[in-house]
Amino acid sequence: MSFLLGLTGSIGMGKSTTADMFRQEGVPVWDADATVHRLYAKGGKAVVPLGMEFPGAIQDGTVSRQALKQIVAADPSALNKIEEIVHPLVAQDRAEFIENHRDPLVVFDLPLLFETGADTWLHGVLVVTAPADVQRARVMARPGMDEAHFKDILSRQMPDPEKRARADYVIETLTMDDTRKAVKDLVNTIVGQKYA
Repeated sequence: MSFLLGLTGSIGMGKSTTADMFRQEGVPVWDADATVHRLYAKGGKAVVPLGMEFPGAIQDGTVSRQALKQIVAADPSALNKIEEIVHPLVAQDRAEFIENHRDPLVVFDLPLLFETGADTWLHGVLVVTAPADVQRARVMARPGMDEAHFKDILSRQMPDPEKRARADYVIETLTMDDTRKAVKDLVNTIVGQKYA
């Protein structure tokens, strides 16, 4: 049985970079966002059911996230329908990933981990964090980002101090070297405990 570790953190905290560091350590990482992209891509399992419910959301055989946003903006109740279709497909993909990876440690990259209640099925949760000024500088450096968009994203995420308080493990992502060392140490700790 693998140790299932959830990885989360607010926008700009270094979650994707940290997930890559786990991969470099040979740890399988399941990525929630990448899974949704796959489900929405041509031939993806979400294309047909979403197309039946929202024909306008399908463009060139793929699910258009922009079209879905417009549908939800026009009718907020559409979000529940979308989630009813997509969430079971995501859960199925995740279950298959667990089934196919019998490694001592498996990481789940989940942006809204606490918000979606994923901490109920994980064995532990790692929160990546950085000081607010560092977070803001990283996010504002992204293409197309502005203050209003940044504030909107933050308003939908659990505040960083609350995430840290609920975490089993916390890594501060100030420098690449320190973050990489913290990831290695955590892998060794969890795998070591598993075989102790």
